[in-house]
Amino acid sequence: MPSPHDFNPALVTWDGLHGLPRFDALDDGDFAAAFEAALAAHEREIDEIAGNGDAPTFANTVVALEIAGDALSRVSALFWNRAGANTNGVIQALEREIAPKMSRHYSKIGMNAALFARIDTLWENRETLGLTLEQTRVLERHWKGFVKSGAKLDKAEQEKLAAINEKLAGLGTQFGQNVLADEKAWALVLSDSAELEGLPEFLRDAMAAAARERGEEGKYAVTLSRSIIEPFLTFSERRDLREQAFKAWVARGENDGETDNRAVIRETLALRHQVATLLGYGNFAELKLDNTMAKTADAVNGLLRAVWARAVKRAGEEETDIAALIAEEGRNHEVMPWDWRHYAEKIRARKFDFSEAELKPYLQLEKIIEACFDVAGRLFGIRAVEKKGVAAYHPDVRVFEIRDREDKLVALFLGDYFARSSKRSGAWMSSLQSQHRLELKDGRHGELPIIYNVCNFAKPAEGKPALLSLDDARTLFHEFGHALHGMLSNVTYPSVAGTGVSRDFVELPSQLYEHWLTVPDILKRYAVHVETGEPMPQALLDKVLAARTFNAGFNTVEFTSSALVDMAFHTRTTVEDPMAVQGEVLAEIGMPKSIVMRHATPHFQHVFSGDGYSAGYYSYMWSEVLDADAFSAFEETGDAFNGEMARKLKDNIYSVGGSVDPEDAYKAFRGKLPSPDAMLVKKGLSTFEELTGSDA
Repeated sequence: MPSPHDFNPALVTWDGLHGLPRFDALDDGDFAAAFEAALAAHEREIDEIAGNGDAPTFANTVVALEIAGDALSRVSALFWNRAGANTNGVIQALEREIAPKMSRHYSKIGMNAALFARIDTLWENRETLGLTLEQTRVLERHWKGFVKSGAKLDKAEQEKLAAINEKLAGLGTQFGQNVLADEKAWALVLSDSAELEGLPEFLRDAMAAAARERGEEGKYAVTLSRSIIEPFLTFSERRDLREQAFKAWVARGENDGETDNRAVIRETLALRHQVATLLGYGNFAELKLDNTMAKTADAVNGLLRAVWARAVKRAGEEETDIAALIAEEGRNHEVMPWDWRHYAEKIRARKFDFSEAELKPYLQLEKIIEACFDVAGRLFGIRAVEKKGVAAYHPDVRVFEIRDREDKLVALFLGDYFARSSKRSGAWMSSLQSQHRLELKDGRHGELPIIYNVCNFAKPAEGKPALLSLDDARTLFHEFGHALHGMLSNVTYPSVAGTGVSRDFVELPSQLYEHWLTVPDILKRYAVHVETGEPMPQALLDKVLAARTFNAGFNTVEFTSSALVDMAFHTRTTVEDPMAVQGEVLAEIGMPKSIVMRHATPHFQHVFSGDGYSAGYYSYMWSEVLDADAFSAFEETGDAFNGEMARKLKDNIYSVGGSVDPEDAYKAFRGKLPSPDAMLVKKGLSTFEELTGSDA
C-alpha cells in the first residue's frame, strides 16, 4: 500500500464504524494525489507478481492478483461513488481525466506478457492443480480477462487495443456527464394555478421543493427526475405542458449543442467493433455474450422477438382503450406518447376503482424500507440496525448494520433515497467493499461487505413523510435485492463475490426480490395510511393485486424496443448513423407511434455510459424468465416465506456469487432451468391456458 503521507490517509485507512470510510474527513481535492500514489503502488505489486522467480502457483499468482491493488480499489470506490451520487465540477473534471488513465493502467496489466504467461501456465495445467470449484472459477475469470484484454495479441495490436479502450473510457464519461448536464439544466417552472390542474398534493410538494432548490421560492418545477416527470405526465390535465415536458425528457443527449451525444455514440460503436475484431469476434455482441447464459445474439433476439409479438398486440388493445377515452372526453387528437400515462391512469382508476394518488398515501418510504428489511429477515434471518449520527457521503444517506440471527455483523448498508441535482438519474446498487475471506497485506483477514443503494425519489417538504408510487416501491425492493446479493455473499475470493456474476444472471436476485412487495401479508403490514396509520383496506389491496399486469403491453414495448435496438447496434459491423439505425429497427418491428423506447439512444446510459449493459440490456428480461420461475417455487409450496425454499435460495443464489456457474446455481435451487412461460403469465401477456392449450 502506498504511504498515506503522500495523500489524505482517510482515503485508504477506513477506521470509521466497523471499517466504514470517514467520509467527513474527505475532500474533493484529495483524490488526484491519491490516485497517482495508488496507481503507482498497484503497478509495483503487479511487477512483483509477474517477476516472481518461483514457478507459478495458484497462491503466488492468482491469490496475489486477488489482493493486489487494495489502495486503488478503496480510492476508486470512494471516487466513483461520489461521481455518481454527489458530483460537482471538481469531481467531473477529474473523472474526465481519470477514466482514460484507469483504462490505460488496466490495459497495461492485461497485456503484461510475463504475468499472462504465469496465468496461462496455470490454466493449461488446471486439471492437475487440485483446485476447488471456486478456485477454478477464479482462475478462469482471470485467464479470460487477460485474453479479452489482448494478452494473446502481438505488440502492435495490443497498443492499438489499449488506445481504443482508453478512448472508450473517455467517451463513456462524456456520455454520462452530457446526460446529467441536460437533466440538471432543464426545468419547467410553473406558478399559475391553472398550470397545476390535476396534480395531487404529493407531486405539488415535490415540485415546490425542486423549485426551491433552483431559487424559485413559491413556484413549482417540473424536472427531468423520473420521480417528478413521470407523475407529472400521469396527472397533469394540461396536455400542452405534458407535451413540453415529455419532449424535453426524451431529448436528453439530442440537442445539437455541446451536450449532444450522437457523435459520441457513433464513435463508441465504431471503436467497440474494432475491439471485437482485434479479439477475434465477428461483432461486439459476440464478445459481450461470450460468458453469459444467453451465449448468442440469436438466443437473445429469439426471446425478445417472441415477447415483442405478444407485447405489441397487447399494447394495441391498450391504445384502443385510450383512444376511446380521449373521444369520450370530446377530444379529437390521436394518442401520443405524452398522452399514454395520463389516460392509462384514468382507465386504471375506472377499471380497478383506484388511482395512483389514492394508493400513494399507503406507500410511505419509511414503511417500505421496513418492509424490505422484514422480508430479508423472514427469508434469510438478518436484521437491520440503523446507526444514527454516522457520517456518510451526503447528509441524506443513512447507515445500517446488517446482523444475523446470532447478532453477528454480516454487512454495512447505506441507503441514499432522494433525488438531487448532484446525482445521476435512475437507481443502482454498488459496493465500497466486497466480501471475501483472504488475508490482506495489512493483516486484515477478509473484508466485510459495505453495500449501498442509490435511488431518486422526490424529497418531501420539510416535516412531511416521503410517499412512493407503486413503481417507486418496486424500485426500492429491486435495488435492495441487489444489495442482498452483495451482503449475503459467502465466498473466499473477491473477484467472484456478490454481484460478480454474468450480466444476464445479475438481475435475478433483484427482480426476484420485487415479488415480495406484493405478497398480501407484506402489504397489509406495511402499506398503512400516512395520516391514520390504518392498513390498506382489503378492497383496495385486492384492486392493487388485480391491477398488477395493467398496462403490461406499454411497459413491455418500452423495454423490449430498447433491448432490440441495443442488440442491433452491437451485431452490425458498421453504424454510420445511430439514429437512423434506431429508426430502422423500430420501423421493422412495428413500434407504435404512441410509445417511445424506455431509453432512447442519446440517453441510453445502461449501454453508452460505460459498457456495463452494452449488448446486455436484454438481461433484465432474461433474468425475468428466471425470477418468475423462482418465485413460482415458493408459490407451489403455498408459503411465500417457505423456510426450505428460502434456505436453498440463499445457499445457491444469493450467497455463492460467481463461484458457481449460473446454470448450475439455478438448477441447484430449482432442479431445472425455466421456460419463458411463467414470465409471460406474470407479465400478463399470456395465460396458462394459452400456453398449454388447456381448458382446465
